[in-house]
Amino acid sequence: MNIFVFDIETVPDVAAGRRLYDLDDLDDKNVGRVMFHKRAEESGGSEFLRHHLHRIVAISVVLRTPDRFKVWTLGDPDSPEDEILQRFFDGIDRFTPTLVSWNGSGFDLPVIHYRSLIHGIQAPRYWDTGGDDKNFKWNNYLSRYHERHTDVMDVLAGYQPRAAAKLDQVATLLGFPGKMGMSGAKVWDNYLDGDIAGIRNYCETDVLNTYLVYQRFELIRGHLSHAQFDAVCEQVRTELASEDKPHLNEFLENWQGD
Repeated sequence: MNIFVFDIETVPDVAAGRRLYDLDDLDDKNVGRVMFHKRAEESGGSEFLRHHLHRIVAISVVLRTPDRFKVWTLGDPDSPEDEILQRFFDGIDRFTPTLVSWNGSGFDLPVIHYRSLIHGIQAPRYWDTGGDDKNFKWNNYLSRYHERHTDVMDVLAGYQPRAAAKLDQVATLLGFPGKMGMSGAKVWDNYLDGDIAGIRNYCETDVLNTYLVYQRFELIRGHLSHAQFDAVCEQVRTELASEDKPHLNEFLENWQGD
């Protein structure tokens, strides 16, 4: 089975903000401020923007096939959003994987849907619900209760929003590194500072945490034995060590220190 774990990082879609709120005279930073302020007024305090007002700046993935494990961020640091999205769907077309996420049903995929709509990204395999492949009628990427996309947070919460948990806390409870100094709330500031590399590195550590929590989920539902789970963890350690990248080495140090 091919597993494709993914996580996105986003910033305010300032082009949308200018169009919707007539803000042509403001720079990106101040357009963002207006968007956050309007959202706080609308929601009663939360500045977290609605899904259609996010722009994707990074999609990181872990791909595991029967003979391969790899973690990386799609495209190059200067790749435009439409290229990043196309690469995401190209991976689905090529591998027909099980998509795995943490809150992907609630955030990542709806954002991907809106951004694909804006850019006109075609992804017939992803959107198929049985019209092209009859197997997809009973197990597709869009149904909340199908496994072809497994939102680990949603499943563990019993599909109850009030039981949802943060990835950082669950990963930490399981002895995995969790967050390491950065969070989604800091992505906009880092983006304004030009730190795309830092955002991409952070996204990769998030997707690694998701992959490891998913493997723990595979253990409790009997798809892995304890010995097989230990072997999966050892494979991750070996592969990350061979990459010898600072953020992955830090991930290993935090993991091995538990």
